Amino acid sequence: GVAVTVVTLGSVVGSFPRALVGRGLHIDELARRVLVTLFAAAAFQYGFVLGLSVDPSLRDGRWRLALAMIVVAVLAACLDAALAALVRAAQVHRPLRTALADEFRALVGISSAITATGVLIALATPAMGAFALLVFAVPLLMAQFSFRRYATIDATYLQTIQSLAKVTEVGGYTEKGHSTRVARLSVLVARELGLAERDLDDLRYAALMHDIGQLSLSQPIPGGATTFLAYHDQRRIADLGADVIDQAGLDRAALIVRRQADPYRPQRGRLDDGLPLASRIIKVTNAYDDLVGDSIESTRKQHAVERLGLGVDREYDPDVVDVLARIVDRELAPTY
Repeated sequence: GVAVTVVTLGSVVGSFPRALVGRGLHIDELARRVLVTLFAAAAFQYGFVLGLSVDPSLRDGRWRLALAMIVVAVLAACLDAALAALVRAAQVHRPLRTALADEFRALVGISSAITATGVLIALATPAMGAFALLVFAVPLLMAQFSFRRYATIDATYLQTIQSLAKVTEVGGYTEKGHSTRVARLSVLVARELGLAERDLDDLRYAALMHDIGQLSLSQPIPGGATTFLAYHDQRRIADLGADVIDQAGLDRAALIVRRQADPYRPQRGRLDDGLPLASRIIKVTNAYDDLVGDSIESTRKQHAVERLGLGVDREYDPDVVDVLARIVDRELAPTY
């Protein structure tokens, strides 16, 4: 009961700074943290895990206590990952299997460090008293600081790429907001198709810069719509853009851009097995935005999806078009 109370109060107090900066309170995270703590406390208190005794006064009680703590902590972490995957799958329409894989992959990192530190604090407290918390919490605080620094650097990197992507808009080669809309739709489609979270950054970078090859053109394409060009012109723009991106050290994003113009079926009835899923996604979302632009007309959006559906026999991946259609339908659905 004490552990659950402390975690609940700490989580609520820790949420206030986020609320003050406009990031809001995440009730699902708070509820998940409380449930996981309740599970861990109950499992440890009743000592049912693997039938291990948690009484340190017994013979060999210390190592049994440590082992019981580790087992309970691992089970609690797995429960936390499963609950987080369920919430994420429901929120972003992500396949549960992919969400679970992403969450359990994250357990290998910071969660393992937190688990080990928690066990060490519990074992050292009888001998060190309150100093145990101070000594072992400092490395965790430093790790959190490092993660925040990394997140800041990553956010700055994305902002730099977004700025570079706007060069085509400033130069009049593409419509305003085109690259941002394509990137947003591409990420939504990719998540629903089950693309791993670690691959989304490459997709996002490629989607933002997918038209950068147009800067080599002597005259802008009307409206920047590459969808209506002949295949060899689309491929030339894609190759030029990929060369620029590759020089920036983004080789995976460069490959995605280089293949974005290629048809899903080079020959009728034959699939291109080597065509990356990210390239197929950008091909569809770029064509959709070329047809719709910044229009909010529901009829125009529906007609665009229908037009893409006519090209699934060769140009477009039918799975990608189906997911895009579902996303458009959800966005057009009335809210009450």
